[in-house]
Formats: sequence, C-alpha cells, structure tokens
Amino acid sequence: MSNSSTRVSGAGPDALQGLRVVDVSRYIAGPYCAMLLGDMGADVIKVEPPGRGENSRAYGPFVKDESLYTMVFNRNKRSLTLDLRSDRGKDLLRELLRDADVLVENFVPGTLEKMGFDWDTLQQLNPKLILTRISGFGQTGPKSGAPCFDVIAQTRSGLMEVTGDPEGHPTMAGTYIVDYTTGMYATIGTLGALQARQQTGQGQVVDVALMDSAMSMLMTAIPEQLLHGRTMTRHGNRDRYAAPANTFPTADGAWVHLVVAGDVMFRGLARCMGNESLADDERFSDNAARMQNVEALEQMITDWTKSLDSAELLEQLAANGVPAARVASVADLVDDEQVAHREQVINMKHSTAGDVPMQGFAIRFGQSPMRLRHPPPTLGEQTDAVLAEWLNMDSGKIAELRAAGVI
Repeated sequence: MSNSSTRVSGAGPDALQGLRVVDVSRYIAGPYCAMLLGDMGADVIKVEPPGRGENSRAYGPFVKDESLYTMVFNRNKRSLTLDLRSDRGKDLLRELLRDADVLVENFVPGTLEKMGFDWDTLQQLNPKLILTRISGFGQTGPKSGAPCFDVIAQTRSGLMEVTGDPEGHPTMAGTYIVDYTTGMYATIGTLGALQARQQTGQGQVVDVALMDSAMSMLMTAIPEQLLHGRTMTRHGNRDRYAAPANTFPTADGAWVHLVVAGDVMFRGLARCMGNESLADDERFSDNAARMQNVEALEQMITDWTKSLDSAELLEQLAANGVPAARVASVADLVDDEQVAHREQVINMKHSTAGDVPMQGFAIRFGQSPMRLRHPPPTLGEQTDAVLAEWLNMDSGKIAELRAAGVI
C-alpha cells in the first residue's frame, strides 16, 4: 500500500498549481469533480454549512465518527464552514469568488440565482470565473428543475433497462457510475473552459447533467432505435457485438470471463479446448456465424471450463492469446500485485480517523504526478487558514464571525 504524500524525484510543479477552486457542491458528482481538480494540484476550498457540514457527512460507514463516504470524494481539499443562508456568509463567498478561478456547484437549477449568484452577477464580480454547474437534467429544459440522483438518471436514460439478466428485471449498476462519469465530464469541461480563457480572458458556464452523461454511455442504442427501430435491452454478461464473450463457471467454483475478438482469438480458444476444428465449423467460422449460434457455442465452452480449475483455465487462455480474467471480489482486488505496482490503493493520515486506505490516482503524469497534499478534511478544519490566506483576515475578525455563527 502506497503513501502518496511523496513526490517523484525531479518532478515538475503540480499540473494545476496556482488554480483556485471554490466547491459548494454536495454528494458525489460535484465533489468528485472538485477532488479531481485538487488531485491535479488546484487549491480547492470545500464550503460547508457550520455545525453539520455537507449532506454526505451523515452517511456511513464511519471511522471514529468520520464518514468514509465523504472521504473518498473529498481528498485534496480544505474545508471552510460558511453559512450561505446569512447575508454575511454570502458576502464572504463573494469575496472568495473575486480571486477564484472556478466555482463548482450542483444545486437544483435556479438555487444559485435565488442566493444572488446568477451568472451576470458572477461575471461582474469576476469576469474570469469558470462556473461549473452539475445537475440532474441540465440548466434548461422542461425537466431542469426536477430532483435527480444517479439511480434516477440510470432509470430514465435507459441504462437500467440495458443492464442485468435478460430473463430478469432491470438492474442498476453496482456503483454510482453516472455520478462518477458526470464528475469526470465536469472536470473535462472545466479544463476546456480554462484553456479557452487563456485565449479570450473570459470565464464561462460549464453545464453538465447526469442525464446527458448517462446517455453518452449507451453505445449504439440510439442509432439502432432511430435507424432500425430496434430497442436495446438486457443482455446479461454476454457481449453485444462479438462471440464468444461471456462469464463461465470453473471446477473450483470460480467464474472466469473470456472475450474473443476476431477469428485469430477464436482459433486460440478452440486450441485451448482441444478442438481446433471448431474454427473451421461453418457455425463458428466468423463472428457473424458465432453470434448466430452463440447458445450452442457457449454450452461447449461451459462444459470445458467446468472441467478445469480457474488457475489452470486462465493459464491455458493466456498461453493462446485469449483475454480472460477471474471474477474478483474487492478482497481479491486489494491484494492484486498489479494494483500494488500501480499504487492504486494509497494510505492517508486523517486527522481524526487515523490511517485510512483509499483508491489511488487514475491519471499518471510524467512530470506533474498527482499526490495526496491534503487528506479529506474534517468539518471546517481549515476555516481560519483559508480566511487568512484568501481574504487576509486577522484572528480577531475570524473570532467575531465564529461567535456570530457565520463560520
């Protein structure tokens, strides 16, 4: 397990060093976007309500009363408590935004405007500000004001309908895939807007929606529907475009997923099975034929895989160039040697919870490596430091604001 607080020898500055981000978002998509910016070196200030913090701090599981759910979306940030329902709290947010590069929010559309932070006002305050807006259905349109969470986007977009056993019911993904994807799109959009600002000197709005993000993952479903009138639905673990590609049982009770892409790979599979003549059988001679006769082909493969332990099966498949993997549990994952080599589980020193392992950094820069500069903050942990650094506020003024309940 890696401790990613160290730098690579001779590395350059963080990719987004000097960038200032104000994060007023909650739950997953917005915090994840801001966290990715923080992972790349931006100074991210997480603004939270005093006393209770953002919504997810109440979600378990907990370590010493600190939410792991909150931690995995909020590393490399500093927490500032601020009562945005109060006039003084709003004034302080305006002061922070005067020198900020990015504001990330995921309120229901119209909320920011009601708070007095509409785009025209923000532009007058700071013409260079990027406003990254994340919502369920977008900032405009007949459904823009409707509440939405990841699973609602999965439901409405068709993702749930195309996921699961074809003989079963629609199934949500095992993780909040739309929230994660939306957070990544928001990050990409923010970086694009920052690059455009280099040329124009002006900020702009980045509008990203869960529904739009979910639809972006539908593969060929939309053109199939509109051109051929064919409605994509559940397909289980079987690939939609190539055969054989599915999950098969083994003699030791494990499951192995194998994927054959093309005739060369299929000949390799047939060789593994001790029946290379299968590749010359007209039922399986090319991908179209294999797709047509997939049921019969999968039964042959199942009979073969059930005769082998998973380790032996994987060894034979690898030797013949057939991509395959044993279905892993998370317990398997955290002991995986490739995961360890890539430092995809890192250890952080949380100020309250102590040593906490979490996912590593998914992007690797040659000269600007991501690193853990700040563990996920406790509520308001850096309030005094942020007010002093960003607003040059002295301790007396900070104490006054705290006494008034503004921070």
